Amino acid sequence: MKLIYQLTKTVEHTQPSVRTLSTDELDMAGYKSRVISLTKRPGHTFGFYLRVEQGEEGHLIRCLEMGGPAELAGMRDGDRILRVNGTFVDGLSHSEVVDKVRNSGASVTFHILDEASYMLAKAQGLDLSNPQSTPVANGVAKQALKPKLCYLVKSSSGYGFSLRSVKGEQGLFMTEVIQGSVADRAGVNVNDRLLEINGESVEGSTHEHVVDKIKLSGSSIMFLLVDEETDRHYKNMRMKIGAWLATAKYLPHKPRVINMTKGPDGYGFLLKEEINLTGHFIRDIYRGSPAEKAGLKEMDRLVSVDGKEVDGCSHEQVVDKIRLSGNKCCLLVVDKDTDQMYKQGKVSPMLFLEEMDSSSPPSYTEALNLPAPVRPFTPVQGRKEELKPKLCKMEKTSAGYGFHLNSIQGVPGQYIKEVVKGGAADRAGLEDDDIVVEVNRVNVEQSSHEEAVALIRNSGSSLEILVAKKSVYDQLKAKGVAITPLLLGETSYAQIHTADTTAEEVERHEEARPENPTEPERKRTTSSLSQDSIDERL
Repeated sequence: MKLIYQLTKTVEHTQPSVRTLSTDELDMAGYKSRVISLTKRPGHTFGFYLRVEQGEEGHLIRCLEMGGPAELAGMRDGDRILRVNGTFVDGLSHSEVVDKVRNSGASVTFHILDEASYMLAKAQGLDLSNPQSTPVANGVAKQALKPKLCYLVKSSSGYGFSLRSVKGEQGLFMTEVIQGSVADRAGVNVNDRLLEINGESVEGSTHEHVVDKIKLSGSSIMFLLVDEETDRHYKNMRMKIGAWLATAKYLPHKPRVINMTKGPDGYGFLLKEEINLTGHFIRDIYRGSPAEKAGLKEMDRLVSVDGKEVDGCSHEQVVDKIRLSGNKCCLLVVDKDTDQMYKQGKVSPMLFLEEMDSSSPPSYTEALNLPAPVRPFTPVQGRKEELKPKLCKMEKTSAGYGFHLNSIQGVPGQYIKEVVKGGAADRAGLEDDDIVVEVNRVNVEQSSHEEAVALIRNSGSSLEILVAKKSVYDQLKAKGVAITPLLLGETSYAQIHTADTTAEEVERHEEARPENPTEPERKRTTSSLSQDSIDERL
């Protein structure tokens, strides 16, 4: 880093000429340019902060959320954004770049450079803008490339396609798609690569095994397919393709969005749980009610309330969500056929809602927030806070633990953010802004963010984490007291929390965000690095 800084100073004195490099030339010059496409679900974020900082050039990626879309796609702290959906943004203001990301909806494509490459390119006076590398068609940015879900119902003449595999070439491909056939009408094209059958991966499976799965699927089947261009795009990004990235536009049965305004007698329907059925169902719709006028039907299954998925929520929790909507409520529902189709593909109907919302701004914090200054602890008069940490134990599920680990670049220490209500972490007693002291009995107070994340990821199927509330942490440190499990003394449930959470309970909350973030939730602890910066959570 020092070498690059000295080089910058030298080049500034020599006033180099400016020249434009294409994306390929940048790669050949060792600048490690990358294209990253991110997709998020409604009500969620892309999992990073976009920042400008005093003394630093460019639009910086900061505070990546562990397990968020950005981190999983390969973004790194300090990366610089060059383009948003093909538009060169390096010379634009922070707010203009934020608007471009916001207006892209649920999917966005970035051209980025790692920090060292960006600084070296700037030091050499290179013009990083190159219109030839802009991914646009007829002056309009291209749609995000997505795999596709295709649902086929067998006719008397079969599905109307053949399957081919090529020796030495990985994968199975669609061929001989008969025009007007079931496959053709379902969106299947020649040379589409087959990724999943009924929600189960077939990558790496033999030709014979896949044919057997298709034959045994019965009268209908759900495919996850990817065309050649999309397949190449994700391979270049080294990004795994899954149904969560897919478009649902080819599916024949559609979920329904129900917008209602409460009448004098309420919305006019009952919400019930049915014996031998999983989920929350619409029953007893009153004639002439807002529910009937909005298109609700008997035995519709409720998927979400105001964009928040309710699968796995208790009846009382769902009712509370509807009541908290006020006088207007937006429901996503599916009828029996639509429900069965999505379940056959092991994919949530929320995928449909995501595509509907793709033209709307994502629901991240809209105001530009300067970090909040650290304030000395001032306890409420007459109330003495117990100076003890919390030892939280939880079991990992396929959906993770249900929290994010955050830190400030260049400042030691980690803290908890966005604890998912009802998730494993929440049940174990973790709370937003808890300071992390130990991970699996290893002290991480002076560890880097990467080291702490590695400890969590390598913890296997269970995690033990020692934390302290910010106020407790500050007081103990001021007294010079080492924070260890020994401070718990004779433990009780209030001090050692355990979580016994099923995969289904955690999965629905994995990426949930607070519905109404408070001021402390939106702001982060400051440091000398961030005092003179502005950022936007994306």
